[in-house]
Amino acid sequence: MRYTLFGRTGLRVSEIALGTMTFGGEDSGWGVSKNACARILDAYAEAGGNIIDTADVYTGGQSETLLGELLAGRRDEFVLATKFTLATGPGGPNAAGNHRRKLVASLDASLRRLRTDYVDVLWVHARDVFTPVEEVMRALDDQVTAGKVHYVAVSDWPAWEVSQANTLAQLRGWSPFAGLQIRYSLLDRDAERDLLPMAESFDLPVLAWSPLAGGKLTGKYLRGESGRLSQPGGDGGEDSHRKREDAVVRTVVEIAREGGWTPAQVAVAWLLHRPGTVIPLFGATSERQVTDVLGAAGVRLDAEQLARLDEVSRVPLGFPHDFLNEEAVRNAVYGPRWREIDDRRTTCRRSLAG
Repeated sequence: MRYTLFGRTGLRVSEIALGTMTFGGEDSGWGVSKNACARILDAYAEAGGNIIDTADVYTGGQSETLLGELLAGRRDEFVLATKFTLATGPGGPNAAGNHRRKLVASLDASLRRLRTDYVDVLWVHARDVFTPVEEVMRALDDQVTAGKVHYVAVSDWPAWEVSQANTLAQLRGWSPFAGLQIRYSLLDRDAERDLLPMAESFDLPVLAWSPLAGGKLTGKYLRGESGRLSQPGGDGGEDSHRKREDAVVRTVVEIAREGGWTPAQVAVAWLLHRPGTVIPLFGATSERQVTDVLGAAGVRLDAEQLARLDEVSRVPLGFPHDFLNEEAVRNAVYGPRWREIDDRRTTCRRSLAG
């Protein structure tokens, strides 16, 4: 794998990130054993991967505990990221949220489980509207000042609130969000309406979770396995949605066959070809899955293949984006010679709008 910069920071991260939601918790039927986790981590590291993503709630804290054990003696070789916000126990009304009390308690517990004095990136896991943005950003900056966190980042927030948070942080001299984590794939392109243009504007790298859309983009459901995409019945809206998903997956499978790749590699490679800095974030339950996904780093989709994938998976951007992209409106706003203007600040937005 190659490496990219983590947004406006100097931090170097691999082009594909490893998520560890599956680490631990095998007794519940969800996670995988310590030995399997070790093989997954080693396969990722041997391929050049260096950014590992976890959270205090993953498998009840076992994900962090296992990582602490598996990274012993080589912690500094990795960019280690964790998250806080979600409830980690009964604990009353303050057991969850973005507030300072939850942040401090969760981070200290994560550091103990991870057996480290610091994390490279701390993600705010989701937006808690009870806690003012000012409190979130100041509390995060305090942890950076204390040396417990190197960079702060945000997951699953609306675009306008990320913008508010970073503008406030810049004005106050606090640490702004350095990265954005969102759900993004060929089957879920809603983020292109506001989140991705916002990320490009603030130079935020985007970690795209669920890059295979829960396994749908591997094509396995098209082969007749459980959970088929196309099912009879349902209302017109559901049927239309299923047909669209089917069309996207079939296109992925066709292109994979053309290039001698796997469908998973094509789906992840599409993300690597997106404008801006998009880092696919994948989870695995076996070494084989790691090898498969990381093979996407060597996939080069040509312009025709990218166009087919873009067209079959495109979503309407809605108002005001579609309105502002109309030819007559563009000519009125920018003048009839707007196509001759080359401005890198709008490259991502124009690419997403087609």
